[in-house]
Amino acid sequence: MPYLVGPKGQVVIAKEIRERLGIRPGWRVIQRLVDDHVELYFLPPPHRASLKGLLRDKIRGTVSEEAWAEARERAWRASWSEEGEG
Repeated sequence: MPYLVGPKGQVVIAKEIRERLGIRPGWRVIQRLVDDHVELYFLPPPHRASLKGLLRDKIRGTVSEEAWAEARERAWRASWSEEGEG
């Protein structure tokens, strides 16, 4: 179905296309001239939800500072021992 270009050069992205691609207000569009046509690439805005909030139901507990320090030390030692191999 053809659409008209508006007085300011604006075009409407068909609802079916917006829905299929999940395009929402606030997305950015990259326009690229390719030969005799224009390609549009839609980029969603950066998410505003923290991973902690998204994973809230998956988090089972907290880790103490000592446990983090111990885990870092083990990882550090493991990385050094792997470098010596091979």
